[in-house]
Amino acid sequence: MFKNIIAYRFNKPFSINAESLETAINDFKFTPCGSQDISNFGFSPAFGKLGKTLVHAAEGYLMVAVTKESKIIPAASIKERLNDKVELLEQSEARKLSKKEKDALKDEIITDMLPQAFTKQSVTKALILLEQQLILIDSSSASKAEDLLALLRKALGSLPVIPLNYKIPVESTLTEWVKSGSAPSPFELQQEAELRGNESEVAKFKNQDLAEDEVLAHIENGMQVHKLALSFGQSISFVLCSNGDLKRVKFSEEFTSGNDELGNDDPAARLDADFVLFSAEIKHLMNALSDSLGGYETLE
Repeated sequence: MFKNIIAYRFNKPFSINAESLETAINDFKFTPCGSQDISNFGFSPAFGKLGKTLVHAAEGYLMVAVTKESKIIPAASIKERLNDKVELLEQSEARKLSKKEKDALKDEIITDMLPQAFTKQSVTKALILLEQQLILIDSSSASKAEDLLALLRKALGSLPVIPLNYKIPVESTLTEWVKSGSAPSPFELQQEAELRGNESEVAKFKNQDLAEDEVLAHIENGMQVHKLALSFGQSISFVLCSNGDLKRVKFSEEFTSGNDELGNDDPAARLDADFVLFSAEIKHLMNALSDSLGGYETLE
């Protein structure tokens, strides 16, 4: 399941079923790059090679995935070929080439190199929690999250979402938790935090008791906690950021073994059961964060 979470909230009531969503995104399926494509981007099966549908749905949870494939052309190779061509032309024509001419040459070189270029693929997944009216994207990159939302918006015609924000600044709450030495149940402080002060003042602590005087002295001097490692019950550990993002999300071995009695004779069935198990726990985590961080920012 997810390794990172960037959360968005519907700012207007949103409802859709798996069939309708599947139909909507079917026209925007991923296809590998052709010989002259620099990159391609589209929806791919939610469960990868084990999946047959672009949307996976179970018990009110919807998952979609997008794949991006890009051609890899080393900048050094382009520069080397460009320099050779520019030098040859300038010598043969006894003049300096303009920037416009050099740019045109560069485009020609890239076009010539595209068919032989290696490709790389990346997959980004999104979990839609209809009950909570949230979309959670598994990425540490805001730009990748926005790319997924833009494609989903294009497929659906509209997608009324905004970044998830809390009523109280997250850094204020995290600072109070560290200052008091505890977080509200079911959360527990772990031994990692990042504090920030004015301008570029940063203090990072890892594998260190956050109740130590060194940490608290920074808070007394006005610094605030912008990243804090937490655990959620016995199931999930993560780093909560001041913008609400969750980084390095990790599920415990005890939790991930919750469906072991099902075995692996039917991989698709096991994957479906795990999807429900993990999605439900992520939902509980998001609900608990809302309760502990003062609730979501009021929508206009």
